[in-house]
Amino acid sequence: MSVHTGELRFSTGGDGDVVDLTARIEEVLRSSGIQQGTVSVFVPGATAAVTAMEFEPGGVHDLREALERLVPSEGDYEHNRLNHDSNSHAHIRAAILGPSETVPVTGGRLATGTWQQIVLVDFDDRPRDRTVTVQVLG
Repeated sequence: MSVHTGELRFSTGGDGDVVDLTARIEEVLRSSGIQQGTVSVFVPGATAAVTAMEFEPGGVHDLREALERLVPSEGDYEHNRLNHDSNSHAHIRAAILGPSETVPVTGGRLATGTWQQIVLVDFDDRPRDRTVTVQVLG
């Protein structure tokens, strides 16, 4: 088995900023030379998540609104009280979506659907510098 690792580095605006990673993941995949296998995409940190979705303004808006209804940013959170913090909602939202996605690779390409992209969602309540690890296994 061959393993190729790449890192994506960028800044986000926080507050539910959604960043399309697909093209940069495809660059790592191309540089690996792997034709069949899987790609794992992982974000370290407890206030960001990686997921698959249709990355378009309506979908991004709807995701943000759904998560705000589910886990309001202005809530009564023990984490915030205990840590004199304000981002408990970010930790909960990130835990719900999860820190990673795994995508099959077929013929040297991500086996995603036509309208499916891999995105990072940064839930923290401030801008952040993020690093995403991409591992291609084949």
